[in-house]
Amino acid sequence: MATFLRITIGLQTLAVFLAPVTAGLLLTTPSGKALHSASAYTVFAVAVVHVLATVLVWRPGGGSPRPIRYAVVFSAITLAQVALGIAHVKTVHIPLGVLMFGFSLLQLSRPSACLPPRGRSRRPGRPASRAAA
Repeated sequence: MATFLRITIGLQTLAVFLAPVTAGLLLTTPSGKALHSASAYTVFAVAVVHVLATVLVWRPGGGSPRPIRYAVVFSAITLAQVALGIAHVKTVHIPLGVLMFGFSLLQLSRPSACLPPRGRSRRPGRPASRAAA
């Protein structure tokens, strides 16, 4: 399950990275509006999957509940970002997009976000470390 969470965070980071690319297309090509809209909804969909993945890592997987908070906050920021984009509030929309990319990179760079808590073994019946044996 932790691998699924890691992949989800990677896809989220990629989707957030591609959103400004499609914003550039919005300014230069006739189909840019549709592409940027599709990228925005892709970011939202991946953010929802991210929330689900963190819950699955926490509850049945025995991981930490802390990543759930990040995922929920990121989803809320994504909703605000979509609303600001629809309302054409570029003065907040653009910096918030940069902030989202930074948060997503930060989460991707944290290996501890996907690991089970310390002291727990990955396999039943085996100690978590040699010190615990």
